[in-house]
Amino acid sequence: MRRMIVLSVLIVILACPAMGAAPIEKGAKKQAPSQRQAQTQSLETPAVPRPPIGSMVSVPAGEFTMGSQDGDSDERPVHKVQLNAFDIDVYEVTVGQYEEFLRSGDAHPPLDWNTMNQSAHKKRPVSNVDWSDAAAFCKWSGKRLPTEAEWEKAARGTDGRLYPWGNDPPTPRHANYGKPGSHNYEASAPVGTFEDGKSPYGLYDMAGNVSEWVSDWYETDYYMNSPQQNPGGLSSGAFKVIRGGAWNSSARNLRSSDRSWDPPSFRSQNFPGFRCAKS
Repeated sequence: MRRMIVLSVLIVILACPAMGAAPIEKGAKKQAPSQRQAQTQSLETPAVPRPPIGSMVSVPAGEFTMGSQDGDSDERPVHKVQLNAFDIDVYEVTVGQYEEFLRSGDAHPPLDWNTMNQSAHKKRPVSNVDWSDAAAFCKWSGKRLPTEAEWEKAARGTDGRLYPWGNDPPTPRHANYGKPGSHNYEASAPVGTFEDGKSPYGLYDMAGNVSEWVSDWYETDYYMNSPQQNPGGLSSGAFKVIRGGAWNSSARNLRSSDRSWDPPSFRSQNFPGFRCAKS
């Protein structure tokens, strides 16, 4: 009788091998694909689309530190400035944007415009633009040139950093700079190329590429007596302020507090370019 029972059990096991196997963890198998997907996603940096050309960002009202104690004499004294809120272009104005402006008939073509205005250059910053034409473009687009104080706050934020990206020395990942020569338009880079060089407000090319006109008249010792609230520069002068450094600038000239200047009629292949602001 015992033999019959054992034999019957063996027959059942052989006929249904799944009964002798370990139980299947259905829940675990169903979760495996999603777990793999989660692991893959954690290793990838999600792609954030860049704002389209012509976009602006808002810089909130508030105080920031302007100037540098370690910079040139015209960057001193370091002082606190209170600004109203304003908007400013994410990118330097491009060749493609300036071409639209020229079609309006309200501007003069920059020097070497036929060389600049090629399909391969449409997203490069326009340069060879004098101050009046830069101001005219901004007015045509419903904007204005930023003040020197607005430009510096947009470039360095409120934490007193040296460069738009922070205090680390510039590298080719941060900015387009340190190239030889003074007349080579192709040395400029398409706007928005340097993701690691963005300012605290998400602005591109606030250091290098082409330097930028701002609205203020330049004065060496202006910081000694400038207003604390919304400084806008002197009412007249011989030179206009230029900010940001260019593709042939040294690393020192990429500092957000660095000031340069030229007559408003000045044009050059490596600068100036510009970006616009709006109250």
